[in-house]
Amino acid sequence: MLKKQEAIKRAKDVLKIEAQSILNLIDKLDSNFSDAVELIYKSTGRVIITGIGKSGLIGRKIVATLTSTGTQAIFLHPVEGIHGDLGIVTKADVLLAISNSGETRELMPIISSVRHIGAPVISFTSDLSSTLGQASDIVINVSVEKEACPFGLAPTSSTTAALAMGDALAIALIDKRKFREKDFYKFHPGGSLGARLKATVGDVMIVGKQIPHVFTGIPARKAIQEIDQKNVGFVLITDRKNKLLGIMTDGDVRRMISKGISFEGKAVDELMTKNPKTIDETASLAQTIERMQKDEITALAVINVKKELKGYLHMHDILGRGGSINISLTY
Repeated sequence: MLKKQEAIKRAKDVLKIEAQSILNLIDKLDSNFSDAVELIYKSTGRVIITGIGKSGLIGRKIVATLTSTGTQAIFLHPVEGIHGDLGIVTKADVLLAISNSGETRELMPIISSVRHIGAPVISFTSDLSSTLGQASDIVINVSVEKEACPFGLAPTSSTTAALAMGDALAIALIDKRKFREKDFYKFHPGGSLGARLKATVGDVMIVGKQIPHVFTGIPARKAIQEIDQKNVGFVLITDRKNKLLGIMTDGDVRRMISKGISFEGKAVDELMTKNPKTIDETASLAQTIERMQKDEITALAVINVKKELKGYLHMHDILGRGGSINISLTY
């Protein structure tokens, strides 16, 4: 019985510490928070959230909260980012970086690259004078007095504080956007989602001039220009009859550059990945989700029965966001 009482006491202590950590954030709120809300509200792009470890998990939850309440957001893993996924970031986006210490080394190359792209940076950190804090346009203080962990090592209070601040940001944006209950239901269709998943890939895929596309035999450098111009992280290669032959991603290009591979005098065929992952335009969205989950990808090239390129599709299009979305593929 004594051991049970000790466990309950420990649990109560943890809850008190974490609750107090959130309450302490109230006095730390300042114009930086309202500036962050205004910056995101006025942005024509998305909120790109990044973080690693526990901070990354918190970041993913904040993404989910933002997207379900009317603010377009996507998670960027910092390690995947420096290996090609930075292709999703445009200067119209806003980066939100989460790091309790502000010294997470995996984040620094991302911050530097994003600033070079021209996107503003917001950070959640406990150290405003940290490397991350100094590199950010807006710094939001999420510091806590202590972790609930008895050793002060496991992120507990600090992750709770960051999560709560993310919720505060999302709710403030709800007010700013005048997001209403009917809008919430639109993003949470419940039973209607099942009906939507019976629709086909062809109903929601990205088509036409928005497809990053070049023909076989084109110089590799022109294919790279297409990646840069379309800014979706990849280019699809077809023959003159529009039959899909391959793909080249910005990640492929980065890896080639790091290995000293020259593009001079080479056709895209020599560097592309053949037989990219595809989905038929007649497939249901339910089948497509299963395929994406199985292959652990978020986008697919769309073809017809003749293997002709028809478009491309991102997970967000299936879930109802629609429109052209900047993505990065790794095959």
